[in-house]
Amino acid sequence: MEGVTGQVKTYQQIVQHLLMGYAESKPAYGEIEVETIFDTQRDHYQIVHLGWQHQRWVHHCVIHLDIRDEKIWIFYNSTEHDIAADLVNLGVPQQDIVLGFYPPFMREMSDYAVD
Repeated sequence: MEGVTGQVKTYQQIVQHLLMGYAESKPAYGEIEVETIFDTQRDHYQIVHLGWQHQRWVHHCVIHLDIRDEKIWIFYNSTEHDIAADLVNLGVPQQDIVLGFYPPFMREMSDYAVD
């Protein structure tokens, strides 16, 4: 892929590795599949749950991460995982992680990047 820096390639590998690990945990309820969705061309990464719980259809994005401007943006996390801490443990500096689900003024108060 032309134009992709070494840092972005590293972050792509880290994000995919992390999400594959998270995806191994299947919900204890219902007949739910866990899908990983990796768009490596546009750097969008998700885990989606889909299937049936009782007689109700479930289709839910549980994690959504993007890589933008050489930073990992966390847009959504409905799990108990501390994705930002896990990324730091995998070698990503805090200044390269953006908590995108917070407005910029709240990000300024965190230990992570504003944008």
